[in-house]
Amino acid sequence: MAETSGGSKKLLWIMITLVVLSSAGAAAAIYMVLDQRGSTEGGEVERTVERTPPVFTRIEPFTVNLADDRYGSRLLYTGITLLVGDAQSKAIIEEHMPQVRSRLLILLSGKQASELTSSEGKEELARSIINQLSVPLTENQPPLDLREVLFTEFIVQ
Repeated sequence: MAETSGGSKKLLWIMITLVVLSSAGAAAAIYMVLDQRGSTEGGEVERTVERTPPVFTRIEPFTVNLADDRYGSRLLYTGITLLVGDAQSKAIIEEHMPQVRSRLLILLSGKQASELTSSEGKEELARSIINQLSVPLTENQPPLDLREVLFTEFIVQ
């Protein structure tokens, strides 16, 4: 009576094999979930970038006579703030503010009111200001990191 048939031994081995395979599959699934969770948390840490505050340089508002157009003599009153990339560029601009203002006055006095009243005209003026101020103000000056021209006041009359 203690004899077992060959079929039941086979069934026992099949059951043991299935349990081992199921355990291995569950372990692999747990490992993948934990590994994916760990890489996501690590990715978030990598994506955290040190925030640097913007560096602005304010140019005092000024008034300039615009080039004559069909309406006669016109005026522009504008305040400008420059967004620069670093403190060195800000320091250079502030040290040479009379030259910066002079360049801006010369540039603006050549414009007509009709060129400046549209948003496209203002964008073109901003590009022109960056180009004008990108020319070195002094000998052996490092390049300025000018990023954006912001018009804080803008009245054409």
